[in-house]
Amino acid sequence: MFDSPEYPKSLPESLFESWFELGRSSRIPYAYLLILWDELDGKYVPVFVEKRLDIDSYERYGESPATQTLVAAYDLYSEGRVK
Repeated sequence: MFDSPEYPKSLPESLFESWFELGRSSRIPYAYLLILWDELDGKYVPVFVEKRLDIDSYERYGESPATQTLVAAYDLYSEGRVK
């Protein structure tokens, strides 16, 4: 995942898939998986949100001075990319 020059690092497919399972098995009714890049730790981190509007509160990678920036967003159940 994210294995191209436009991303800071690749993401193992097995870790990516495990984040879907983690979000779907939560007692909180999450609907979306956000993949953030953490500049300080140098790694990707998952964030789960309930509403699509919550995605917009995260800045896109390369467009924000924040230490964590949004790389991609996925629907937890269809696994389709939404951003």
